Amino acid sequence: MDTQENNQITDSELIATAAKNRRNPLSSITIIATTTLVVTGLLAVGIIPRIQQKSELNAFAKSTIKKVSGVNVVKPKLAANFTELVLPSSIQASQETTIYARTSGYLQKKLVDIGDRVNKGQLLAVIDAPETDQDVEQARAELAKSQANIAQVQADLAQKQSNLSQAKANFKAREAELIEARTNLELARQTWQRWQLLEKQGAVTTQAADERKTAFNTSQANVDTLIARVNSDQESINTALAAINSQRANINAFVASKNAAQSNLQRIKVLQSFKQIVAPFSGVITARNIDTGALISAGSNSNSGNSWLFKVAQTNNLRIRINVPQAFVQSIQPGQTALVRVRELPKKAFSGKVIRTADALDASSNTLLTEIEVKNSENVLRPGMYAEVTFKAQRVNPPLLVPANTLVINADGIRVATVTKENKVNFKKVELGRDYGTEVEVVSGLSPNARLITNPTDALQEGKSVQVLASKPKTKN
Repeated sequence: MDTQENNQITDSELIATAAKNRRNPLSSITIIATTTLVVTGLLAVGIIPRIQQKSELNAFAKSTIKKVSGVNVVKPKLAANFTELVLPSSIQASQETTIYARTSGYLQKKLVDIGDRVNKGQLLAVIDAPETDQDVEQARAELAKSQANIAQVQADLAQKQSNLSQAKANFKAREAELIEARTNLELARQTWQRWQLLEKQGAVTTQAADERKTAFNTSQANVDTLIARVNSDQESINTALAAINSQRANINAFVASKNAAQSNLQRIKVLQSFKQIVAPFSGVITARNIDTGALISAGSNSNSGNSWLFKVAQTNNLRIRINVPQAFVQSIQPGQTALVRVRELPKKAFSGKVIRTADALDASSNTLLTEIEVKNSENVLRPGMYAEVTFKAQRVNPPLLVPANTLVINADGIRVATVTKENKVNFKKVELGRDYGTEVEVVSGLSPNARLITNPTDALQEGKSVQVLASKPKTKN
C-alpha cells in the first residue's frame, strides 16, 4: 500500500517539474532584456551628459582663444612751442608799513585821515608828552653839571701843573747849589790836606790848620744839606706828578659823565622829536587807529587799543607775487614782461615786469615764488585786488598732448595703455603737466610714436593681445 502511494507522489512531482521547465525559457529571456534596459538607461543618464559637457567646454575654450578684443588707438601730439600761462594772484603795495608811537602821551592833533596822499616826511599827527619835555630839561641840567665839574677839575689841574713847574725850578736851583757846594767841598778838602802837611813841617801853626779843617767840615755839612734839599724837591715833584695824574683821571671820569649826560640828552631829544609823527615814505593813508585826545602808548603793545596809529601804503608802484609751477620755471626770467588783468576792468590789461625770483622751488608745492612790479601812475589798481597774471612762455622742450580718456588712474599711479608692435597691451607710467580738460600734457614717460588705447577698461591686462580697430573717417559737414 505504501509502495503504491510513494509511486503516485513521484509521478506527480515529475509532472510538475516538466511543466515548470516548459515555462523557464521565457522567464530567462525577460530577465536578460530587463537587465539590458537598466544598464543602458544608467549609461544614458551618467556618461552621455558628461561627454556632452566636456565637448561644450572645449568648444567655448577654443572660441575664447580665438576671440581678440578690439580697441581704438590714438597717437600723442606735440604741444605748441609757445603757451600762455595764467596764474592767480593778489595785488600788494610796493611798500606798506604800520606806524607806531615812539613816545607816550596824548594825541594833541591829527592832520591826515584815510585816503589822504602824503609825502615823505609830512607831518601826520602831534603827541603832547610833558613827561618827555621834563626829561629833556633834567638831562640838560645833568649835562651842565658835568660840564661845570669838568671846568673845576681842569682849573685844579692847572694849579697842580703850576706847582709842578715851581717844584722843578726849585729842584734845578738846588742841583746848581749842590754842584757849587761840592766844588767848594773839594777845594776845602785839598786846602786842609796841604795845611796838615805844613803843620807837620812846622810851617804853620796848629790853629791855622784847625781853621782849614773847620772850613772843610762846614763845606761837607753844606753839601749834605743841599743833597737833602734836592731829595726833598724831587719828592715834591713826584707828589705833584701824582696829583696831576689823579686830577687827569678825575677829568676823564667827569668827561665820561658829561658824554653820558650828553648822550642821554640826545636820546631824550630824539624821543621828544617823536612827538611829531611823520610819513616814512610817500603814499596813501590806508588806515587810522587814533583820535584827538586819545592816550598814546609807546611801542607796539598788542594789549593796547591804540597800539598803532596809521597804516601807509605806496601805490604808485605795485607788486604781485605768484607761484610758478615747476614745468614753467625755465621760461620765467627777471626782466620778462607779463600782462595783469582784473575782473573789474575786463577790457584793460596792465603791463608788468618780473623783478626777482626766489631762485629755489618750494619743497611742498614745487613752485617758484616770483615777484612782478606793475606801474600804477593812474592809480587805477588797488592793493588787495584779485588779479590774473598771464605769461607768454616759450618752452624749450614742449610736452606731449594726449586725450584725457587715455589715462588710467588707480592705485598703481597714473598710466596709459599702449599697443606694442605685436599688438599687445603695455601699460606705461607717465608724469602729467597742465590739464586742459579734454587734453592733458605728458611731460615724461611717453614717446611720440606710442599708440594709446582710448577708454581703456579693467578687462585690459598687461600683455593681452588686442586688435586695433580702423579709425572712422571724419565726415565733412
